Amino acid sequence: MLVAVDTGATKTLVAIFDQRGAIHDSIRFPTPTATKQYLDELFDAITTITKGKKPTILVVGAPGVIKSGVIKWCGNLPWRDFTLQKRLEEYYPGTRVYLENDANLAGLAETRSLRTIPTSSLYVTISTGIGTGIIEDGKINSGTRDSEGGHILTEYDGVVRTWESFASGAAIYKAYGKYARDITSKRAWKQIADRISRGFLTIIPLLQPSVIIFGGSMGTYFDQYHEQLEKLLRERLPDYIPCPRLIQARHPEHAVIYGCYYYAVDQLSTR
Repeated sequence: MLVAVDTGATKTLVAIFDQRGAIHDSIRFPTPTATKQYLDELFDAITTITKGKKPTILVVGAPGVIKSGVIKWCGNLPWRDFTLQKRLEEYYPGTRVYLENDANLAGLAETRSLRTIPTSSLYVTISTGIGTGIIEDGKINSGTRDSEGGHILTEYDGVVRTWESFASGAAIYKAYGKYARDITSKRAWKQIADRISRGFLTIIPLLQPSVIIFGGSMGTYFDQYHEQLEKLLRERLPDYIPCPRLIQARHPEHAVIYGCYYYAVDQLSTR
């Protein structure tokens, strides 16, 4: 039985997949800030969704910096040195457990869903924060898997600050007093496109991806800022740096959970 877990800053989604790669059942719960409470609720959710059966393989996506199964740092949750993989392995002896950065998993899923897999793709999730996943030839790039694109430093409004501090979903809400779904002003969306562009003007010359895929809650509203964002990038990038193709994620708010599935399938195929 394949169990996938998408741990977000505000909510956690637990799902099981059928043999065709479709979600068979899922449970969602608010993500607790305390690690013990999170584990208790996660164990309960997995027990409920599996009807008490032990998973064969369990893949968990989580935000932040993850090293050797430990969440070292998590920007939008107060988790530091959280030994999540070890705790899961202790609770489910014999189950193959994997812990991976959520943006990496989302990038894996969205890249695999493309008709032609590009040589390089950059997945960007813009939700509470900003996360990035770098995919090379359809696989998570091992050399850049710990990258934190949302925390690159760039100038905005005369101040050098992190990209997500002014372009994330939380920052947009703070600036406009509205969630993206409630913003109807074309002027506001042009300003939002400018905010989003600032990070890409640093990232694109460095990585030069073939395609950039937009996910997360802001990815849902891609049509609102896509044209203006592409216009700004083409105007501001050097002539010799091509502007990547910009596309919306196929599953803007479920990319991580599908990434868990693809990751699990890859791991099962190697043994």
